[in-house]
Amino acid sequence: MRRNEKQITDQELLGDILSSNVICRVGFADGEYPYIVPMNYGYKENEIFLHSVLEGKKISLMQANNHVCVEITDSIEIVSSDRACGFSTKFRSVICNGRIHPVIELEQKIEGFKTIMKQHTGTLDWEIPESAVEKVAVLKIEIESMTGKISGI
Repeated sequence: MRRNEKQITDQELLGDILSSNVICRVGFADGEYPYIVPMNYGYKENEIFLHSVLEGKKISLMQANNHVCVEITDSIEIVSSDRACGFSTKFRSVICNGRIHPVIELEQKIEGFKTIMKQHTGTLDWEIPESAVEKVAVLKIEIESMTGKISGI
C-alpha cells in the first residue's frame, strides 16, 4: 500500500469489517477483462460463504480459475468542501485474495447458508430445508491474504 498511514493492520478490525457488512464484490479472472459481481455473503473464521445458481458465468469462471479477489467497503461518507478538489471520502475497506470452490456435502452447504443468514440477521437459528439447498450452489472462499484501508475516520 502506497500510504502506510491508511493501512489497517489490526486483524480484529479487519474481521469486524468483514463481519459487519452484507455485500461483497467478487472479482473473477475472465480472460482479458476481470469479471466483478456483487454478492450477499457470510464471513466466519477466515472463510467467506456465498450462494449462487448452479450454472452461469460465475460457476464457469470458478471452474476455469478458482483464484478470486473480494472487496468490501463500509462507513462511506462524502466530505464536502467549498473547492472541487477539496472533496474526499471517509471509508473502511478490506480486499481479500483467496480460492473459491463449491461446497459439496449437504451438511456443510447448510452450515454455509446459516453463516450467510447470521451475517444478515445476527442469528444462526434458521431452519434450512434440504430441498432448497439442493437447488443452489454454496461457494466457499478460503482467504489467503487480506489488506485493509481506512480513510478519514
